[in-house]
Amino acid sequence: MFDETPTHAQMQRVAGRAGAVIGPGGRLERLWQQGSAKAMLPKMHGRAPEVVFLNTAGGLTGGDRLDYRLEVAADTVAVGTTQTAERAYRSSGGAARVETRLVVGPGAKLHWLPQEVIVFDGAALDRRLSVDMAEDAELVVLETLVLGRAAMGERLTDIALIDRREVIRGGRLAMVEAIRLGPDDLTRAGAAGLSGAVAVATLTLFAPDALDRLERLRAVLLSEGPVRAAASGWDGRVVARFMAHEAWPLRRTVARAVETLTNGPLPRVWQI
Repeated sequence: MFDETPTHAQMQRVAGRAGAVIGPGGRLERLWQQGSAKAMLPKMHGRAPEVVFLNTAGGLTGGDRLDYRLEVAADTVAVGTTQTAERAYRSSGGAARVETRLVVGPGAKLHWLPQEVIVFDGAALDRRLSVDMAEDAELVVLETLVLGRAAMGERLTDIALIDRREVIRGGRLAMVEAIRLGPDDLTRAGAAGLSGAVAVATLTLFAPDALDRLERLRAVLLSEGPVRAAASGWDGRVVARFMAHEAWPLRRTVARAVETLTNGPLPRVWQI
């Protein structure tokens, strides 16, 4: 006889760690990876080294854990990115958690330019980014969220998203941004809501000459039609925010803003 007693199999969860230390001259000093998290350094010719992070599990769901770390030595230039868009799938219990730690030495430059995170209906995601940078270092941080799959006509009705970014600059707290999105925020109109936007992004620059780049960035943003964007600058930083009703126009606008703000090309793995 078959035993028809129902059982509840425990679902396998992602657990991954990956990181790299880029030393003087752009040399790789240390690389580690564990589980589904990978870090790759493609060959670069005449460009700063790029560290490409990848989650081989193909996406995130409740209970998954990923930890990324990237360190850049003094007077060194590096770029950090992800191989493709990350996907946060429906959760059957608990939140997926992704923690990223960046360390930028004196006189160093780090451009942290991950590709977007696509949030599916029913997803629960907790992301934390923490940065420790020297006072005279340069840091560019990009964060992009796409709410739903437009090609499939998906409109989100239920998500639980926490997105927190913290920057310590020269030993003092320079920025804390904490975003929480729930079901009510998906339909709330006005300045406090998304006003129907399905793609949003924030691009931040910390640098001694940050304010010198503000007007060039604003000139790029003013030329964009379907994307609402604005930039401001103060205290050695520039912040630009973007929102759009479609993901692709926002991606193109963000790409041009990144090239303007960094005075350099996009990561090679980006497809524009």
